[in-house]
Amino acid sequence: MACEQIPRIQKAKIADVPQLHKLINEFADRGQMLPRSLSEIYENLRDYFVIRVGGEAVACVALHVLWSDAAETKSLAVAEEVQGKGMGSALVRACLEEAEGLGVSTVLALTYQPTFFEKFGFQRVDVMQLPRKLWRECYDCPKFPNCDEVALTYVFDATAS
Repeated sequence: MACEQIPRIQKAKIADVPQLHKLINEFADRGQMLPRSLSEIYENLRDYFVIRVGGEAVACVALHVLWSDAAETKSLAVAEEVQGKGMGSALVRACLEEAEGLGVSTVLALTYQPTFFEKFGFQRVDVMQLPRKLWRECYDCPKFPNCDEVALTYVFDATAS
């Protein structure tokens, strides 16, 4: 069986926003992730990585810098018709590589799929351990204050460099 190559990961462009909005909110409508408004995606477009197939964004993730020592992965979504091909994993690796390149020491994830993130070395933590800057977004969440997402962190090895 031939190994399928994952299409190239690229930074999102303005033309991707309607597709990202649709992709993310299809999962949000099923309670599998938090919704994102069009304005939020436009305002944070530089945070997003995408994978395009046939010119259409079929997978995305955002890496949002929170402070000097922390960034968060957000809105990881892969269209159902292309799931199981390693696109989600490739996107998480891209976030970790960018975070490390920026000098961020910790990457956070709030997710309904904690075992997926644990494959990359993320560790579960109490949500109360997360930076207060993250809580700004929590106040706007429809699930606040009864968050049911699992909090995880990935901490880069400070001795590795």
